Amino acid sequence: MLFVAYVVGGSISTQIGIIFHEFTHNLCAATTLQNRWVGNFANIPLLAPLAQSFRRYHLEHHTYQGVYGYDPDLPLEWEIRLIGNDPVRKFLWLIIYGVMYIGRGLAQQKQLSRWELINWAWTIGCDVALYYFCGARGVLYLVASVLLGFGLHPGAAHFIQEHYTFRDGQETYSYYGSGNWFWLNIGYHNEHHDFPLVPWTKLPEIKRIAPEYYDDLAYHTSWCAVLYMFVTSALLAPQSRVVRTLDAHRYARKHLKVPTKEQVKALSAEKAAFVAKMKKTADLNMEKARARKMAKTN
Repeated sequence: MLFVAYVVGGSISTQIGIIFHEFTHNLCAATTLQNRWVGNFANIPLLAPLAQSFRRYHLEHHTYQGVYGYDPDLPLEWEIRLIGNDPVRKFLWLIIYGVMYIGRGLAQQKQLSRWELINWAWTIGCDVALYYFCGARGVLYLVASVLLGFGLHPGAAHFIQEHYTFRDGQETYSYYGSGNWFWLNIGYHNEHHDFPLVPWTKLPEIKRIAPEYYDDLAYHTSWCAVLYMFVTSALLAPQSRVVRTLDAHRYARKHLKVPTKEQVKALSAEKAAFVAKMKKTADLNMEKARARKMAKTN
């Protein structure tokens, strides 16, 4: 059962985690309310009330990236002290990474929101129903799937891939490998942080039409290699993150260059030209396809 829980259940559990990510950015449905309920329904197989808390803390990660005490994605001080740079402890830390990830949100000791309370009530009710219909064995399988999936699993390697500094000075990394097919392009992380409201289906298109912004950045092609490097490299540990103070964060936000109206118009015109070009190409391809079909008929 553990093998199946790791390979099948773990893979599906981590995919559900990525659905959490999409609904968090309101990319699964037309309205915020609908997205909230997508999260609640997706939460059912994970057993713990995670969806709405993930939404809350992930949006804070986007707002306060790298700010200690505000970005819940950063390891806690005691994690850093305990794990250090010891390969065995790093390996064990990855095995329980999902639990540690939840613990960072709890460490902020924030009062539960209304939607988090709804998520709790919904999840408890669903857990009771799962136990009634599937029995203890079914529930234990789901528990194993979640713990194994969000631990030392390729589907969870993106947690390390995204912001651990494999190259000095680079804060965010993308993954361009075959795993994006199953795990909903979660590897396109630089693209996601640049355009958080673009759905997973369109993230590869961003890199394709703007290669000058991404091709020179370091990236990964194997999630298994990410996990191996993290455990074995003396240069990588929980503290291998770009961290800034809240004052530095506020200063950067204050001096962020906002595009002028002229620049916005130019970008809009460029986008319109690109869309027109794509439509023209699609129309030409359709005409060619019709011509080939007619030629075969004749």
